[in-house]
Amino acid sequence: MTKKSSLVFVPAPAVGHIVSAIELAKLLVARDDRLSITVLVIKIPNSPSLNSIIDSLGAASLTGIRFIHLPQLELPSPDMAQSVEGIVSIFIDNYKPFVKDAITQLFFTSQSQTRSRLAGLVIDLFCTSMIDVANELGIPSYLFFTSTAGLLSLMLHLPFLDTQIHTNFKDSETEFVIPGFINSVPPHALPSAIWSKGQDGYTWYLYHGRRFSETKGIIVNTFAELEPQLISFFSSNGRTPPVYPVGPLLDLQGQMHSQLDQTNFESIIKRWLDDQPPSSVVLLCFGSFGSFGVPQVKEIALGLERSGHRFLWSLRQPSQGFTNPTDYTNPKEVLPEGFLDRTAERGLVCGWIPQVAVLAHRAIGGFVSHCGWNSTLESIWFGVPIVAWPLYAEQHLNAFEMVRDSELGGLMVELRLDYRGGGDDLVTAQEVERAVRLLMDSNCEVRMRVKEMQKMSRTVLMDGGSSFTSLGCLIKDLLDES
Repeated sequence: MTKKSSLVFVPAPAVGHIVSAIELAKLLVARDDRLSITVLVIKIPNSPSLNSIIDSLGAASLTGIRFIHLPQLELPSPDMAQSVEGIVSIFIDNYKPFVKDAITQLFFTSQSQTRSRLAGLVIDLFCTSMIDVANELGIPSYLFFTSTAGLLSLMLHLPFLDTQIHTNFKDSETEFVIPGFINSVPPHALPSAIWSKGQDGYTWYLYHGRRFSETKGIIVNTFAELEPQLISFFSSNGRTPPVYPVGPLLDLQGQMHSQLDQTNFESIIKRWLDDQPPSSVVLLCFGSFGSFGVPQVKEIALGLERSGHRFLWSLRQPSQGFTNPTDYTNPKEVLPEGFLDRTAERGLVCGWIPQVAVLAHRAIGGFVSHCGWNSTLESIWFGVPIVAWPLYAEQHLNAFEMVRDSELGGLMVELRLDYRGGGDDLVTAQEVERAVRLLMDSNCEVRMRVKEMQKMSRTVLMDGGSSFTSLGCLIKDLLDES
């Protein structure tokens, strides 16, 4: 009789983190029927859109995967944390007793219905306090890193930088040497949360970076051909836990879209795209939290108009806290006067879009993006070149790596890598026009490189591919451990 082994996943309560964690779970159980997976679901309070996505994922019929919802806790008060990283980290830390209790009930009591052996606890990069739970229960912990190998290297290296650099990082007169990067990294490319030492966000980045090395292994949503110098560094340095690049992990079926979203896509967006020539449309979409103030919206509009190219623009209005941006009731209020009329024959301004379905459409020829890692992997999968416009979190480092640090040459067209928004920090219409024109040029070298990377992104998942092989090594190590 084949011995069964189980894994418990604790993903962070954010769309990009949860979706890629579910894709990893699906990949593992499909590859080896000795594995089953339990996902412990944590929800953010008062976030209906996020929680509906979580519910839809949990309701899906996924063989070998079950979902257990943990009790709802409140977010920490502002006096406990001053950054998103701090709020999320403390919030997750408060779940330790609930995670321990759930695992104990499932695997370590006489009443346990689960008869398989627990092979490990798979935690998100913001859930490293759960290593304590794994240690208490005597099980190995594995880190699932949903971003780039570049950010992983930075976070692993941060404790060393902390002892060597005594100024705030943003004030450094020199660039930073980060293991695995070809070029030194300028301060503006670092996540803003770590710009100032001693600040709340910095403290938590440092905390998580220190704890990564306590895990048994690190699973990364990337592939060796996309970040070759970094993956090579991890495999040869001998100082970090084994790193398993198993990506790209993508939700290509659009599980996270509601029926209402799909209806809107079919009736309006897809119908419009179907009428456009192949590879002729520039998509502008900036992720779950991406939005701009009115002055920046007007500059984007003018740049698009002057570029002369067709466009599909997911335009959303800013919101506060953990709530996502919302659609404008009347976009005319924030767009230049007459813009919609003047561009009616070649442009469509809409609200939220199902990004994967849009990127897959034959009419899309370019993508102005915030450089979130899931969006980057999706664009590569569909062979759509990107204009890099990073906004927040680790996106500036993602953009720096793809624009300036790739062994293969730039994989994105640079727009503005140091943009942080607010005040007078505007990307001008001229900059938008220039980047769009360059992106849509049929002779654009970035376009050619992305097409080559598209082929690699699919090959790596096939039998004998680098990610296929890496996943096999992970499964062997998991089963040997159990």
